[in-house]
Amino acid sequence: MFTSIDPATGTPGASFAELTTAELETKVQRAHDAFRAWRITDHATRTDLLERIAEQFDANAHRLAEIATREMGKTLKSALAEVEKCAAGFRHYAQEGPAMLAPREFPGGTATWHPLGAVLAVMPWNFPYWQVVRFLAPTIMAGNVGLLKHASNVQGVAAAIEEMVIAAGAPAGLFQNLPIKSDKVAALIADDRIVAVTLTGSEGAGMQVAEAAGRALKKVVLELGGSDPFIVMPSADLDLAAKTAVTARIQNTGQSCICAKRMIVHADVYDAFLEKFAAGMKAVVAGDPMESVTDMGPLSSAAQRQTVLDQIAMIEAEGGKLLLGGEALPGKGAFMSAGILVDVPIDHAVAQEELFGPVAMLFKADDIDAAITLANAVPFGLGSSVWTNHADERARFERDIEAGMIAVNAMLASQPHAPFGGIKRSGHGRELGPYGLHEFMNLKTVLG
Repeated sequence: MFTSIDPATGTPGASFAELTTAELETKVQRAHDAFRAWRITDHATRTDLLERIAEQFDANAHRLAEIATREMGKTLKSALAEVEKCAAGFRHYAQEGPAMLAPREFPGGTATWHPLGAVLAVMPWNFPYWQVVRFLAPTIMAGNVGLLKHASNVQGVAAAIEEMVIAAGAPAGLFQNLPIKSDKVAALIADDRIVAVTLTGSEGAGMQVAEAAGRALKKVVLELGGSDPFIVMPSADLDLAAKTAVTARIQNTGQSCICAKRMIVHADVYDAFLEKFAAGMKAVVAGDPMESVTDMGPLSSAAQRQTVLDQIAMIEAEGGKLLLGGEALPGKGAFMSAGILVDVPIDHAVAQEELFGPVAMLFKADDIDAAITLANAVPFGLGSSVWTNHADERARFERDIEAGMIAVNAMLASQPHAPFGGIKRSGHGRELGPYGLHEFMNLKTVLG
């Protein structure tokens, strides 16, 4: 049994029964059967369904957003924005998908795209709708079918997504939610009826899924952790950079793989940036996520908050300094204040981890070489943000930062049309855009 816990109050919510072995078998077979028919549908049938699912998300936006807020604590306004983004994601593939699937001509033949079958998605709680849609929209457009193993604390969201797809008129078995625990995933990956797996989550979960997929010789896409650098050079607009840095660090209460976690600031503007950044972090309002004035809700659970507090304590024990905030707030709920850590040794164990909460680490760089060295000095390579108005500096960052994504003079954010993913221990493969659509398809060569 899964029971939702409101992290803002600690109050239990809805409960959801775990699938029995027999029920799980029925769903997997239903997906296998559904693929036989869905794989041969034309593009218009698929795009029509995607448009209808988008309409369902629009029509039920407020209710869907409230479920996410109650289950994992993000502010209602950010949950609404997430639901709107999901509708846009479905429409993107409805509008652009057919062109992405057009045959590729070459001398002597063509290459054509074909679906593979049932794709298993193992998804996290931090963006509980969008993470699923990043896999689901291209799955439907490709002619594949989807099975979702969602995080245990957002089973209400998982059920709601399935409800939207069914309400849109999807064929039975095209997309199914699997309320199961993680110990069932390896056996699912080994099942011949499942052809591929995609996971967004921790390094540990990624390694387990990759190992299981490797044993079964199945395609896998992994989007894992990140410790994204936010680099500020002297030519940057400091006011805008500092303001954006606050948003980039505290969005989703700091619980985003592409949150800016390490602020790397050139020595010439370090003090000025820190003054502006500190003022912005002090002004962050943490509170009831249902209230429009709230900037930041609770962390997803008391356990997640304690993990962040323990990481802060470890850094302080090794000479790092908590300049402001970073403390548990009194009262009910898993709330904490936005914080800033300085004087953190880059080789410290925690500096090499993902700090999944609203606390930034600040580093000083003497020049662009030092900034790039600091940016690359962690095992992650998901995203990054660089702030400069010099073309030669921009070119250096684009060439030398070890990451799958770089935002220039902006906060990094996923977009339906742009490939999303990382390198190093942040995973492999890409979601979104045509690349995400093609990940789980067969590019068949036809000669003659």
